[in-house]
Amino acid sequence: MKHILYPDKYLDSVDQIDFGRLYQEGFRGLIFDIDNTLVPHGAPADEKAVRLFARLRQLGFDSVLLSNNKEPRVKPFADRVGSRYIYKAGKPGVKSYQKAMEWMQTGCSNTLFIGDQIFTDITGANRAGITSYLVKPINPKEEIQIVLKRYLEKIVLFFYLRRKV
Repeated sequence: MKHILYPDKYLDSVDQIDFGRLYQEGFRGLIFDIDNTLVPHGAPADEKAVRLFARLRQLGFDSVLLSNNKEPRVKPFADRVGSRYIYKAGKPGVKSYQKAMEWMQTGCSNTLFIGDQIFTDITGANRAGITSYLVKPINPKEEIQIVLKRYLEKIVLFFYLRRKV
């Protein structure tokens, strides 16, 4: 049985994900966190993010941005990259993950979640039964409550990486 805190994959960045291969494997829906997953915390959508989402649409993926942040942060980002979004998502609760799958008309077996935090992003995706990818945070400069959680994440990652060897 999969550990609720462990991602299915742990990567340095979103850039390492082979989306073409994932599409061939049958994935059709992608749920992304924004801050420190796609851009540094609080940064607007950059050209790299815009190109990524254009490529994902070209491959045939649908996407939803899932953020615990407020709408004034999430909507402009989503508008710029051309994705639907759910703000104040309540991660790690599963309702928003389920809503995203409903919007994309996907299920647990063909939806992938990508985020940078274990206790919100990965735990929520795992609880929802979705494949979860953890990426390293883009920028270490974060809000204090996140910095504190990162110390606990290091402990989880130690045991996760040890198990993988």
